[in-house]
Amino acid sequence: MRLLLIHAKRFSYKVREPAVKEPESLGEAGATGDFENALVVFSTVEQGDDESVAERAASEIYETASSLKPGIVVVYPYAHLSSELAPPPVAMDVLRKFADKLKERGLRVERAPFGWYKEFALECYGHPLSELSKTIRKQETGVVRRTVEKTFYIVTPEGRVYNPAEFDYSKYPDLKILVDKEVFGVELVGGENRVNDYCRKFGFEWEPMSDHGHMRYGPHAVVIMESVMRYSWQVVRSLGIPVFKVMGSNMFNLKERPVLEHALLFGDRLYEVAVDEDRYVMRYAACHQQFAMLRDWVISYKDLPFGMFEVADSYRLEQRGELNLCFRLRKFYMPDLHILTRDLREAIEVSKLVQEKIMEEARKVGRRYVALYNVSRDFFENNFNDIVEYVKRENYPVLVAVIPGGIYYWVLNVEYHIIDNIGRPREIATFQIDVGNGKRFNITYTTPEGEKRHPVIIHTAIIGGVERYIYMLLDTAALEEKQGRTPSIPTWLAPVQVRVVPVSKDYVDYAVKVAQALAGEGYRVDVDDRDESLGKKIRDAGREWVPYIVVVGEREVKSGTLSVRVRATNETTTMSVSELTAKLGEEVKGYPRTEPTLPLLVSRRPLASYQL
Repeated sequence: MRLLLIHAKRFSYKVREPAVKEPESLGEAGATGDFENALVVFSTVEQGDDESVAERAASEIYETASSLKPGIVVVYPYAHLSSELAPPPVAMDVLRKFADKLKERGLRVERAPFGWYKEFALECYGHPLSELSKTIRKQETGVVRRTVEKTFYIVTPEGRVYNPAEFDYSKYPDLKILVDKEVFGVELVGGENRVNDYCRKFGFEWEPMSDHGHMRYGPHAVVIMESVMRYSWQVVRSLGIPVFKVMGSNMFNLKERPVLEHALLFGDRLYEVAVDEDRYVMRYAACHQQFAMLRDWVISYKDLPFGMFEVADSYRLEQRGELNLCFRLRKFYMPDLHILTRDLREAIEVSKLVQEKIMEEARKVGRRYVALYNVSRDFFENNFNDIVEYVKRENYPVLVAVIPGGIYYWVLNVEYHIIDNIGRPREIATFQIDVGNGKRFNITYTTPEGEKRHPVIIHTAIIGGVERYIYMLLDTAALEEKQGRTPSIPTWLAPVQVRVVPVSKDYVDYAVKVAQALAGEGYRVDVDDRDESLGKKIRDAGREWVPYIVVVGEREVKSGTLSVRVRATNETTTMSVSELTAKLGEEVKGYPRTEPTLPLLVSRRPLASYQL
């Protein structure tokens, strides 16, 4: 906070017009003021200033006032003493606290209104202490994370409630791992995570020329990413409710009160950007963009429920030591869906559709989740039967963390974890029931009676963040490897679904015809036309986890058949082109088709792009 102190014989001001979007009401601080023998404190609140700064500033002013003996202290908002301004809602709050703390010290205090252009007239006494300037800094005490008191329970599908320390985990080893971490703070053993190797294999890497925690995506990784993004849209459309797909900005001005209030819940995980005299927060999900749109929509109760969806590039300033390829990132892609509902009851019912879809998507890749339910105390007490209904649908006990009400915007926040190949819980999917942001962002719908009400909003990433969903798939492959099986990813996601390998250069043209026939059906196919041995080309295809390796030579040309090596079974079989096409069709049914990102001929690729 920067202060300019003028001991004035006379000081007066008069409000002219607003200077910010939401200026302070003139009912709290007057539109005019006229004072004699006043210590005028021109005050600029800077970035990072808080109540502790207001306290220190009040002490400084009290000491000065004790010497000058003014009849009144006037706190006058003045944005011209610094270029590092706090957002208007923060500045207004700090100045109010500053004035209150001066009053607590027995001073007579008036405060000019914040957020207005004002004219003023000042006559300074001119004595040695009549003009002073001060800079008040926040004392550095390190980052203090918000501590929220939690009470933990185990809730079973039968509706029984247990103390986590007394529950029998013998049939629920995955739940025990989650409880050990969340409740008892047990340091998990861990080990070498094979997912890291798999990520690099497919071109998911850290970008060394950026802030750590930002990834780059090679050609194979791009196929996987784009496929998952398209699939995430397909999944939300299958819920059976109207969903609108949107796109928007990834940075929002902290001068906007709802943006600031929502951002403060994320504390030190925020990325902030300074542009000119404003500060912006990089979005950590699609909330800001979608809510900014929704508050401009004219919505009727007849429209509800409906969803709004975006694959949002998102930013979270995660701790450096916690970063992990494809899992914990500072920049990632979130397939973020928000569903507007009329009230809490409808939100609970619609969220059951979301819950079932979350569990269904895990089953499709051979996994099951273990869940952590974060709930507000009032929701736990008033909606316990609903919680039990959710748990019945899980068909597995859940860990419930009960927190005091009113801290967050949600009353229910469900985290779905897998236990990965090194025995650690990893949150993938989630849904929340939000009772606060409808009001905060002034999103309304019209009731049958013509009244305006704020909707209850479901937040969900049904398959999880794009990279986290990929993490789950690669972790499933790591578990396959631990069990002695050949690790693989689903055919619909394989960057190259079929590789055609001619036994010699004499058969390259035929191999290209076979590849073009398959590509014409929408499959990602390439031809290894390099002057390498057949064994090396097959091994290279194996390193890329190509699901189907087709070998063509004289026999295949004469018979019109294909010799096909199947990665999933390690078997070689004979098929026609139509039979292979039909088999591929079965495996990718219900999933999106994504175009290849590399040339058809392997020989036309830089070495690093295919020898993984």
